[in-house]
Amino acid sequence: MAGAPPDGSGAAPVPAAPVDGTLQIRGGVGGLSFQFEELLAGASALERIAGELAEAEAETGRVRRALLPYQPDPHASGSQAILAVGEGARAVGQVRIGLERLCREVRASHREYEFAEARNALLLRIGRSGPGYLPLWGLAGLPPITLRDTVEDEVAMAPGRLALLLGLPAGPAVAGGTGGGAGVRSAIRGLAAVPGLEFLRPRPVHIAASETWTEDVDVSPAGLLLRAGAIGRNSGDIEILRVQDNGHPAWVVIIPGTQVDGPPQGTNPFDAAGIAEALGYDSAGTAAAIRQALAAAGAGAGDQVAAVGYSQGGIHAMNLGRDKAFLAAYELKFVLTAGSPVGGIELAGGASSLHLEHVQDWVPGADGVPNPDTKERVTVTLTSPIPAPEWLGPGLGPGHDLGRYAEGARDIAVSRDPSLQASTAALAAVVGAGGPAAVTRFSLRREAMPSPRRSAPMAPGPRRNPGEGTGPATQRPAALACAGPADGFAQTS
Repeated sequence: MAGAPPDGSGAAPVPAAPVDGTLQIRGGVGGLSFQFEELLAGASALERIAGELAEAEAETGRVRRALLPYQPDPHASGSQAILAVGEGARAVGQVRIGLERLCREVRASHREYEFAEARNALLLRIGRSGPGYLPLWGLAGLPPITLRDTVEDEVAMAPGRLALLLGLPAGPAVAGGTGGGAGVRSAIRGLAAVPGLEFLRPRPVHIAASETWTEDVDVSPAGLLLRAGAIGRNSGDIEILRVQDNGHPAWVVIIPGTQVDGPPQGTNPFDAAGIAEALGYDSAGTAAAIRQALAAAGAGAGDQVAAVGYSQGGIHAMNLGRDKAFLAAYELKFVLTAGSPVGGIELAGGASSLHLEHVQDWVPGADGVPNPDTKERVTVTLTSPIPAPEWLGPGLGPGHDLGRYAEGARDIAVSRDPSLQASTAALAAVVGAGGPAAVTRFSLRREAMPSPRRSAPMAPGPRRNPGEGTGPATQRPAALACAGPADGFAQTS
């Protein structure tokens, strides 16, 4: 994160991510976390070698002691042999001492790097969340605070602020986490428990229709993202591509973004309620339907799969990487997302992932958690400028535009950054070089909401004789006086 200041400026380094044109890259083989791991791995390797040298040193000592009875023998056969073994032991000891010193220095370097990164992260957090520090932010030469950063930090701090408002300790308010992803998950589940918002709970998703054809497919990151935009024009559709048909087929699942062509109580699994299912319930219904779609397309047990998603679709794609049923059936190798809030989702099974974000897109920060910086996970933040007139258009803002993300993906494909080269190579290892592929488009539908339960009609009471009820008003039993239609909808799992 620490970057070098301009030559001759005399200024201290400031936090900065590696930059390639308009791309800011974090994570991967060039990321700091992996480099820290490499430092520790190197220190551990040095320790093992030093341990082996210590054993060799001890063995030479035992040999020298075994030779001591031959010291009275002629010098050429007795004393000279003892001296040679002793010199060898001292030489081994000097090398061992040097390796142990080098190991200590490597570990000290790792600690200093970690301290510097923790300090940089604290400075970034203070500058973003402390309005009083903002006047000094630019004077310190620190990176500008972006729309994406602001949303992420506000979401992360929301549970703590709610706790302060209610006079509660921070722990109970966060409900099992320290904010961010845990807070968003808890908030969604809490909303789903409110009468009238039951549609936020996951409902089963099934395949309504499908069609298959063959066409030449662009399997570059940009080409796959553009396919996600194309299928997003049809409500509830996903695509599954069969690629590398050389006896060992691989599959690509393409999931669109949020579709607002109907109410969230509807049957389109990618409507606004689909966001709640993805962030609050790990895509329970949608992930099951994707497993069924893969099987229907012909995927076999253990086949390799790459998942691609834009916006909401990226959350569903990442959730496949922690779905035990999915991982038991298929081998998820790669996930590509654009404009998706997926910082709180960790992939299992060693899968790699590439995430595209834009500095002026607030959606990726909506879960309040930054993407982890690991060897298998690369996050690219696009910094391309946005013309002022685009901010007047409808939608979630010009930073969330899929076309802009596709342009960034093209830049990624030709980048010389080691993290991006390794990530795109991992994707190509699954999808191949493109060409003819079997394309199956599935139309998914979510189970409809149950109709509200109505109370049974009340049985007629006994007829009264004429003249009855002419005195004081007859009161209904309390239970009947409060009775009415059943509230809410039937709960679904």
